[in-house]
Amino acid sequence: MIKKSFYAALFMAGAVVASCNNEAATETAKVSGELPSQAKAMDIKEEPVVYKDGNTTLRGFITYNASDSSKKPAVLVVPEWWGLNDYVRGRAKQLAELGYVAMSVDMYGDGKIAADPKQAMAFAGPFYQNPQAIKPRFMAAYDLLKANPQTDTSRIAAIGYCFGGYVALNAAKMGAGLADVVTFHGGLGGVAPDKSLLKAKLLILHGGADNMVSASEVAQFKKSMDSIGASYTFKVYPGATHAFTNPASTEAGKKFNMPITYNAQADSASWKDMKDFFKKNL
Repeated sequence: MIKKSFYAALFMAGAVVASCNNEAATETAKVSGELPSQAKAMDIKEEPVVYKDGNTTLRGFITYNASDSSKKPAVLVVPEWWGLNDYVRGRAKQLAELGYVAMSVDMYGDGKIAADPKQAMAFAGPFYQNPQAIKPRFMAAYDLLKANPQTDTSRIAAIGYCFGGYVALNAAKMGAGLADVVTFHGGLGGVAPDKSLLKAKLLILHGGADNMVSASEVAQFKKSMDSIGASYTFKVYPGATHAFTNPASTEAGKKFNMPITYNAQADSASWKDMKDFFKKNL
């Protein structure tokens, strides 16, 4: 079970700096199979989308390169417990620049963003207390992205940050039709893995100095994955704390007395590891 201290110690998110256009054009070419010289000029669009999970109205964003209408692999981007803010939308933009269709996922409804840690805990807590609630909420976004005309429906992945990593991992464990899942300093608990349901390849990107996810949780995760022969890679970045990918985490840690710090080296390395993983598996 995820400890109360886990979600009490998560962070306020901020803006993320997107990849430069030259690098993104090259990466887009690699995804599409074109040579770099053939890469199309990019016209990155972010479109708001409204969808439903039962009676809950959800408000997300789909981000894509409007200058290229070909079918592409697609990635769901699940935010940290703070909600669907500029940080996660920035990550979706980076993915679009790499040649993917990306969807920023609303887990709370009506695009809510928490104003403080207490409210964030109130929003995220029900999904920790009842992981089964993750699947219908996640699948509402999955189905919308799958229906997008640019999506290659055979190549859908998910990434998630902190709470979002916990969400993406558990969606995969409950049988969501994902090819790959990448978690960045994400929670490792939730439902037990089932070999008949977990088909995604997993890349777990973890800070070596992350005391929000205990060593015992890491050991239990690995043991559970090994017990069903799951395909997973567990990568550790020495010295990186929880929330190491977010440039706003150092300031948020000071403001809210949380042991989190941005780590530029681990941020860059983990993003590269994600890109390499997708190139190989997606």
